Formats: sequence, C-alpha cells, structure tokens
Amino acid sequence: MNMRAISIVGPKKSGKTTLGLQLIHQLRQQGLSVAVAKSSHHGFDGQDTDTEQYAQTGCAVLGMGPDESFVRWPEKRDLTSLLPLVDADLLLVEGCKKLQWLPRILVLDTIPDEGLDWLSPKLAIAVFGKASIPGVPTISSIRELADLIQKKAFMLPGLDCGSCGRPDCGELAREIVAGQADPEDCVALDSPVHVEINGRQLGMNTFMGRLVASTIRGLLREFKGFTNGEAVIKLDV
Repeated sequence: MNMRAISIVGPKKSGKTTLGLQLIHQLRQQGLSVAVAKSSHHGFDGQDTDTEQYAQTGCAVLGMGPDESFVRWPEKRDLTSLLPLVDADLLLVEGCKKLQWLPRILVLDTIPDEGLDWLSPKLAIAVFGKASIPGVPTISSIRELADLIQKKAFMLPGLDCGSCGRPDCGELAREIVAGQADPEDCVALDSPVHVEINGRQLGMNTFMGRLVASTIRGLLREFKGFTNGEAVIKLDV
C-alpha cells in the first residue's frame, strides 16, 4: 500500500475537525484523494457531528471508538466486498432482495397486488406475518423464527462459477431451501485458492482452482525460505 498519512491532534474543541475539513478541500485541489480516520474515546451515537461533517465531503470515513469501529464509504459497495470486514456467527441482511444466494424471511401480512415473484418466494424459509404461501411455513413467534434461522441459514459466495453444475448460485440456493441440496454442494467454498481483484472474489471452478494452486505452490517452492503454510500474495494485474 502506497497510502501516506498524517494525524491531527489537540485538546477537545481545539478545531481539529475544522482543520481536517480545510485540509481535505486543499489536498483535493492538489489532485489527491483523501480518506479520513476518526478516533473517539466516547464512541459514536449515530449523530456524531464531526464524523458527519467528514462524511459530507464525500471521503471514505473510518470510525474507531472504545466499543465499535465502522467504515463509511461514499459510494455503493456490494455485500460480497463488505463481508471480509465482518466477523460474526450470523449475518442478518435487511433488504437486498436481488441477492439470490441467500435464504430469506418474507415479512408479509397480505399477498401484494403485484404478486410474489419479485420477492423470490422459492428462497423463503418462512413468512413472518399473517400471509400464507404454499410450501412456506408462517411463523409468528420470534423464538421459533430464531430457531429456524439457526437450522436453515446459509450463505453461498455469489460467484456463479458453475462448479456445482448449476447455472448460478441462485439455483443452488433454491435447491437448498427446498431440501434438494446442501450448502456443502458449493464447490467454490472448498477451493484451494482464493483470488480477489479490487476486493471482489473471482469465480473459480474446481479445475481452475487446482491448476492455479498447484502452479503457485510449484513456483513458491523454488524460493529461498519457503515453508508450508498459508500464503498471502499481492499482485497488481
């Protein structure tokens, strides 16, 4: 990484944010892109004025507090590019109905006038509400819903690599929800090599994964100091 950095320090209310905002404007005029990292000993309440001012400049903002950290980007990022930043047993995704590689809960009291196709009911493990959809259980108890989520939740990589024999991850996801397949049928999850470009993982079928992995292993063995273990390789392409 060629990114350089400078810190702005001083007492509380000494004008650090004001200076930072002025520097952003000036550095941009000089042709530089700028990101901001803000540390707070008191945490962030969602309406932190300093952080909001930095965000309004269009910069990427990193927040570091005693109990939380966050990244706020000024442009859209898809879920797959954000996942490496998250460490959790379960990810709850609100919205993102176009993601066909995740199971879903439909929150419905009635069937919409436009029908159900736009909600992809074949990916639904449950309906929460009063609506009834054939083949999908309607659950009103949060405890029962949580229990079902623990049993039925899964996440495919969304690579659409075709290694599993399906045309895309959505088809495999629908089969998993229907009980006709298992998440372990996703071959890409067990690929011996993981390649990302600009933060997005490349789809790689079984043959290509083995080919790339064996080629890299062979090359690395020729390096002095080689030892078995997990390798990290960074390459501009």
